[in-house]
Amino acid sequence: MKLTEEQYNQLIDQAIAEDLGTGDCTTDALIPESQKGTATIRAKADGVLAGVEVARQVFLKIDPDLEVDILIEDGTPLKTGDAIARIEGKFASLLKAERTALNFLQHLSGIATETAHYAEAIKGLHAKIVDTRKTIPGLRALEKYAVLVGGGQNHRMNLGDGILIKDNHLKALRSQGLSMKEIVAKARAGSTAGLRVEVEAKSTEEAVEAADAGADIVMLDNMSLDDMRRTVGLIKGRCLIEASGGVNLDRVRAIAETGVDIISAGALTHSPRALDINMKLD
Repeated sequence: MKLTEEQYNQLIDQAIAEDLGTGDCTTDALIPESQKGTATIRAKADGVLAGVEVARQVFLKIDPDLEVDILIEDGTPLKTGDAIARIEGKFASLLKAERTALNFLQHLSGIATETAHYAEAIKGLHAKIVDTRKTIPGLRALEKYAVLVGGGQNHRMNLGDGILIKDNHLKALRSQGLSMKEIVAKARAGSTAGLRVEVEAKSTEEAVEAADAGADIVMLDNMSLDDMRRTVGLIKGRCLIEASGGVNLDRVRAIAETGVDIISAGALTHSPRALDINMKLD
């Protein structure tokens, strides 16, 4: 996945409008338009960089005459003090773009950094770490891009990317008297050819039932490690197995060791700490 200008241009416009409002009264009152110089964006903590091109575009939206020199590319491990980018031009423009550019850069780098921690924790094991749809509304494309930068993989981008039959779907359909096999068959018949069918299971018995019904993926929802291990043994490679719920850094390696194929973690996008990054005038 690569970011396109279409994916972030509107977001940048909205963010700039939100921050500038009717103008920057402080800068307008104090900094002459003629004053020029350079500024450097630096990491103030170790992490993984993501969103540097988005930050560059923020500066250029504020002032196309600014010269933005990217010194480190997305995906690069950062050390405290590393220079990420250098910008040259009007001080007033630099100051007006600073917060919006850093907000994108800090948030996306925080996601990439968190994802890298998870990827490192399960290194050498079969499982892969993936994100979820627990994203900030409007920022999904950027946040899922940051997951990829950090070494993770993307689950569904939206509801049209795959069939995921969750507990509420099952409850509604079982109330009509449908069996698991009938539910999976109904999902296949009513969807675009080629879409994988995934079923959420809350017990080993339900997971085996879904596998027997022909599901492509079975999601083990909030299961204990022992139950995950038992389920993996019973399904025996008949479909992919995803672990979800209760996934955190302290537990993720133990989950991977049960033999599951996929581990989905909402924490990658819904609660990472922003990476500390600043901009200082030179």
